[in-house]
Amino acid sequence: MKRKKKMSVSEMDTSLNMVEHKSVGDHIADVIIYVVVALIALACVIPMWHVLMISLSDGRQAMAYEGLMWKWLGDFNLKGYELIFQDASIISGYANTIIYTVCATALGFVLAAITGYALSRDTKLKTPISLILMSTMLFSGGMVPTYIVIRYLGWVGTRWALIIPGCTNAMFMIMMMNAFNSVPHEMYEAARIDGAGHFRTMWQVMLPQAMNLGFVIILNSVVMQWNSWLQASIYVTNKKNLWPLQLWIKQITADNENFLRSENPDYNRYLIQYAVIVAATLPILLLFPFFQDKLEKGVIAGGVKG
Repeated sequence: MKRKKKMSVSEMDTSLNMVEHKSVGDHIADVIIYVVVALIALACVIPMWHVLMISLSDGRQAMAYEGLMWKWLGDFNLKGYELIFQDASIISGYANTIIYTVCATALGFVLAAITGYALSRDTKLKTPISLILMSTMLFSGGMVPTYIVIRYLGWVGTRWALIIPGCTNAMFMIMMMNAFNSVPHEMYEAARIDGAGHFRTMWQVMLPQAMNLGFVIILNSVVMQWNSWLQASIYVTNKKNLWPLQLWIKQITADNENFLRSENPDYNRYLIQYAVIVAATLPILLLFPFFQDKLEKGVIAGGVKG
């Protein structure tokens, strides 16, 4: 066998000093990407900033103003927030929304993890069950049949109608299946050889390694449940003590539209429709930074085939 020729010191220095420089086309592409991302970020931030500034403005001046608002008009004003939190319904809506979000997210994640683990194993029913799940993403029974099922189950007018239907999501189950597939098969085999059952293998061995994508599912579920209002308007219409925050916002905004018809209108009531938007959005905005790293890792993990 021929021996490999050793590199000289000068050749090694040359190889170490070789630095790949970006071409003009690469720099142009970077600039275009940065500009596009900046425009998308502005398109997302500017509407929310506009709403925030109106909610902090003088009501009469804000009502007469047209166009985007970059700074609050008049004196700094929190009357809009005082008016909405004087209403006990907002506090009740917050409490109900937290209950629905936590329960539906927790139960939904457990179901998604169990289903995803089962589908990640090589079984005879893996393909047909996967096809059935994917078909539910394309076809739905419709609102009326769903209402009939909920009514016959006796859930109309109860919290169950807002928790149980929202905790089953075929997309999340398939995402968890992909997350478990990305875990090295040797980890599964080692756990089984050590005598661990399926539940112990899933919860203690595989799930911790699949949680990057799991956090993506949790965050998306939280956002979906927090913004949900249609189901409440259908199933608990006459149970205002069960209304979530978003449904109360819709009701308060509708009730506040005719405030100018009074003899001495309180122009601060014009700010309510903007203040409730900020109050409903702020918890999600505060929660998102804590999930940002997990979300980025989860998205990358979801795009890499295990």
